[in-house]
Amino acid sequence: MAKAPASLTAPPLPNRERPAEPTSYEASTEELLQFYKDMLLIRRFEEKAGQLYGLGLIGGFCHLYIGQEAVAVGLQSALSGKDSVITGYRDHGHMLLCGIPPKDVMAELTGRQAGISKGKGGSMHMFSVEHKFYGGHGIVGAQVSLGTGLAFSHKYTNDGGVCLAYFGDGASNQGQVYESFNMAELWKLPIVYVIENNQYAMGTSVNRSSAEDQLYRRGESFRIPGIQVDGMDVLACRGAAEEALAWVRAGKGPIILEMKTYRYRGHSMSDPAKYRSREEVQAVRDKSDPIEHAKKLLEERGVGEDVLKTIEQDMRKTVNAAADFAESAPEPDPAELYTDVLVERY
Repeated sequence: MAKAPASLTAPPLPNRERPAEPTSYEASTEELLQFYKDMLLIRRFEEKAGQLYGLGLIGGFCHLYIGQEAVAVGLQSALSGKDSVITGYRDHGHMLLCGIPPKDVMAELTGRQAGISKGKGGSMHMFSVEHKFYGGHGIVGAQVSLGTGLAFSHKYTNDGGVCLAYFGDGASNQGQVYESFNMAELWKLPIVYVIENNQYAMGTSVNRSSAEDQLYRRGESFRIPGIQVDGMDVLACRGAAEEALAWVRAGKGPIILEMKTYRYRGHSMSDPAKYRSREEVQAVRDKSDPIEHAKKLLEERGVGEDVLKTIEQDMRKTVNAAADFAESAPEPDPAELYTDVLVERY
């Protein structure tokens, strides 16, 4: 076979700069307590949401975040007030961490006027510009393109913000994800792409649905670096967030974080999750539960059982109050159908 002319032989790629390997975040006891509280709030909130769904007080679809709490808590604890967050339909925990009161989120789940989106978003489509939370999106992978647009806005206005765009292992196979990667790297947009790899895209294992199941490598053809993170360890998540945000804020463009995590419940409330065994789920709970791991670290630092029990009681009280508020709040007036539908600019 004839040898290709020298002019057609591609030169070797130069060594690409990569972020440093993240290290576990060295949290103070006060910070670790806050991480524990935030994770416990999400866990108890989601458990209560599951109960309300079973009672028929939450309609439509409802996707719970139980088991994945360390990801959102670790990452969002590192954000500044300038940063924006966008995610898919498993969004309740992310909203709570954006500073939205639990009663406003629960009222939205139950379709009440007092909800953060006036009862019109429900579980999957909540939104709050005020809190820099841009959804809650029901179309698989759609938030990746929208998050890239948010990052473009941050860069265009030079406001110093970064977009944190969450999506799942299933969404990582969607075509618009790669269009977004290409644009983000070309324009060096300030965005952290977070793949919450909870091992199952609806009912299909990531190993059966992804030719490349090491998802942190998905950006390599676009020269986007990726890091794989233990998503069940809140300190590992925060450490990765520190490294990723430093990379993006330095103007080096996007980065991918693959958070290896696990959901204990089905894909949604209507999913019996027969594609995995109870033993598998229980083994993860026993060995890797993010809340129990944080609790153990606190106990090793001398935090007493009385303090942890008080936190548990406070979180349950907060969640129960949110549920009571949501159940008693009025439904939207029918005229609400015509509000917040169109924005007119002059």
